[in-house]
Amino acid sequence: MKSYYLKLNNNISLANIWINGGTSLDKKNKKGINQILCELLTRGCNKYDNYKFSDFLDSYGAELNFEAFEDGISICLKSLSEYFDKLFPLLNLLIEEPNLYEKEFIHCQKASLNNLIKSKENPFNIAFNNLKQILYPEHPYSFNCLGDEENIKQIKYYDILKEYKCLKKRKKFLLTNNSKYNFLNLKDIKPIHSDKFVNKINSKPSIKNKYVEHYSNSKQIIIIIGSQTCPHNSKDSLALKILESYLSYGMTSLLFRVFRENNGLTYDSGVFYPSRKFNAPFLIYLSVSERNSSLTLNLLLSIWNDLLSKKISERELLLAKQKLKRSFLHHFRTCEDIIFRKVRLLSLDMDPFHDEKSKDLMEVITSDEILTLANKYLSNPCISVSGSKNACKHLKETWEEKY
Repeated sequence: MKSYYLKLNNNISLANIWINGGTSLDKKNKKGINQILCELLTRGCNKYDNYKFSDFLDSYGAELNFEAFEDGISICLKSLSEYFDKLFPLLNLLIEEPNLYEKEFIHCQKASLNNLIKSKENPFNIAFNNLKQILYPEHPYSFNCLGDEENIKQIKYYDILKEYKCLKKRKKFLLTNNSKYNFLNLKDIKPIHSDKFVNKINSKPSIKNKYVEHYSNSKQIIIIIGSQTCPHNSKDSLALKILESYLSYGMTSLLFRVFRENNGLTYDSGVFYPSRKFNAPFLIYLSVSERNSSLTLNLLLSIWNDLLSKKISERELLLAKQKLKRSFLHHFRTCEDIIFRKVRLLSLDMDPFHDEKSKDLMEVITSDEILTLANKYLSNPCISVSGSKNACKHLKETWEEKY
């Protein structure tokens, strides 16, 4: 495990381990196995069973947060600095000597299945997962991170033990703000920033079906439109972040002005552009009433077309850059946010101080460059809608007229 230290002036100590390879490594017919393994890893280690482990953490007021993402598994331990020495050794034991009891596996399997079923109550989740299946055909990102219901039911205890053996071989990165450990100072490393993720899994396949729908009895209509773009370590990603800021950051954003301020149409709107190892999705999502859905889709397609045909004005570009700079301060205010972000950058072979340096890098990005990248990445969108059958029918007709 590569271990690093970052000085942060705080009486809270934490350590975050990132294990490369998350739910995107779930094998066929085993979708959900890394979600189960992620939770199972945190249910005791060495001489501590689940209850003793939990009691030990609670006795020091410590927190253990964990989550499985597409690209990796994150496990974070957090406590007051005065107690951290007693707790920190447990973090490594969770990875190297987890209990992995079969009775705990059964509990984690049931919890994972319940979480998946509950997630389907949210129409946004359904529309999003439907879109991923047509946007990422034959790609690890096409699957629901929580797994597949039938797959989860079929996962056996020995499958988990086999997956754990694979996990032990994956690259791991640890970052802490506690200076008592003899780890390499994060500021002393030589970063690598390159567009190296150019391989078969990162290519954009030909997408035949660009429209998907889900029928529900709700009067709420969900619309999500988007396209594959680039990995987070690509030189193009910063310009796309500026485009995200222009579209969705604050009440001056284009989406807010068009859909809420000018027309009072949407309950919710925004852009989803996450950090990903491979081609990240760039999505615009909207939630509207059924009677406003046709007008909303027409406005959305008009905005999408403008992204491909019109330059952002210099005034709007400057404002988008300023909002993006401020978002760095907003999103990374706590020690936990800062440590997680930087260990994530390490896992991508990127400069851990990429965000700080981005403030200067974005100054040279022009409207012409953003327009060029919009045409490069957004000219072949897909769309997912969720709502009543009648509403979906009209939306499909509108979509087919344009695409």
